Amino acid sequence: MAEQRYREEDARPPAAPGSESTAQAASAALAASAAGEHGEAEDNVMPDEEILYDLADLFKIFSDTTRIKILYSLIDGEHRVADIADMVGATQSAVSHQLRVLKQARLVRFQRDGKNIVYSLADDHVLTILAQGMNHICE
Repeated sequence: MAEQRYREEDARPPAAPGSESTAQAASAALAASAAGEHGEAEDNVMPDEEILYDLADLFKIFSDTTRIKILYSLIDGEHRVADIADMVGATQSAVSHQLRVLKQARLVRFQRDGKNIVYSLADDHVLTILAQGMNHICE
């Protein structure tokens, strides 16, 4: 996501030292909160601005229905661009463009299979994000 271009008003502040550990602490606090383990107010860790920008960028990726369809098409395994295009009802060019965005966000990965390139979900986190989003809107 760091490769994406930003408008001037979206300019990111410089990364703070140790922001990765802050992100991990914030993630742990969110997990504890979700598990019902609410701590004292001082236990709440606000992630650095850089991490918050990255999180916002991640959620922006999910704002396009074509990208969501592509991710859903990859739930059952690896597929070529042509197969994904057929599944989502889009052109190969449009799918290739969206796959590039998804690759930059590290939501999909690719590998060569002979002359073909096949795409798959990057990891189980992507499936979890989709499932949690679906659970949230279906409540």
